[in-house]
Amino acid sequence: MAKELSFQEIRGSIRLRKFMPVYLFQGEESYFIDQLTDLLIEVSLDESERDFNQTIVYGLETDTGTIINACRRYPMMAERQLVVVKEAQGLKNIDELVHYVKNPLNSTILVINYKYGKLDGRKKLASEIAKIGIAFESKKIYENKVPDFIISYLKEKELGIDIQTAQLLTDYLGNDLSKITNELDKLSIALPESQKRVSLDLIEKNIGISKDFNNYELQKAVANRDILKANRIAKYFEQNPKNNPIILTLNVLFGFFTNLMICQFEKDQSKGNFMQKLGFRWDMQIVDYMEAMKYYKPMKTMKNVALIREYDAKSKGFGNSSVPQGKLLIELLHKLMH
Repeated sequence: MAKELSFQEIRGSIRLRKFMPVYLFQGEESYFIDQLTDLLIEVSLDESERDFNQTIVYGLETDTGTIINACRRYPMMAERQLVVVKEAQGLKNIDELVHYVKNPLNSTILVINYKYGKLDGRKKLASEIAKIGIAFESKKIYENKVPDFIISYLKEKELGIDIQTAQLLTDYLGNDLSKITNELDKLSIALPESQKRVSLDLIEKNIGISKDFNNYELQKAVANRDILKANRIAKYFEQNPKNNPIILTLNVLFGFFTNLMICQFEKDQSKGNFMQKLGFRWDMQIVDYMEAMKYYKPMKTMKNVALIREYDAKSKGFGNSSVPQGKLLIELLHKLMH
């Protein structure tokens, strides 16, 4: 019977040592795949049992016959053995593993770590794993869900962060969860023992994101049509291009105006409906859109979306051979707000 469990549910069952004979972790988001794989390596065997009962291979460096033979061995002086196939997307003839999966040993835990894609669902391997084990698809999360992830991740470390600061990190780091958790771990280490909250000052000092001149503040300035503040931020970006690449700024502006357009064409113009449509959980996330509704008409919003697309192309050299990226941003902001 297929077990369609969430990351949290699978992690919980592994921590309780309720193991399945086969795990398939697949999908575009490598973070969840690595987390579950590492957890199985950590808890399935005692340290003294690993030398003889733990086998870790890589898809490009092994073959299905070697994996099947390893799985059919019995554990030595232990209750179980663990066989992990990392980077299984590089394994040739991976579907041949179905010959083992149809009749697995209860004393073996097989983990298939398949990144950046999925097994062909039409083949027997995926369906057979779902019958007797756990098949989990690790999907990329949308950027509007990343602040919640940041808050939850830090909460597990008994640390706090406000939604504005989490949004700032999201705007700067995107939705690469491995990159995000790496930076959060650095911040956790840098945080003084007496403090339990990640602050804007800590981020500015350790990551290099200015608490006053960043994409979050730029979005707020554009939403409120604060031309002076937007130009100050753009000038700062122009002087610090390494920490403020234009591609990230354009992504933020594009996301903002496309979301604003969704709000403008909704019949129900309530804040609650906007939050539901945009997938927001926090009031702070919708403030800029409510303000922007006062300053931008739907036709202007549509034109702004087209403008951002145009300047994205220019920033990559299409139709522009001389204007530097900092000047392009200043020029774009002028057109967006006028």
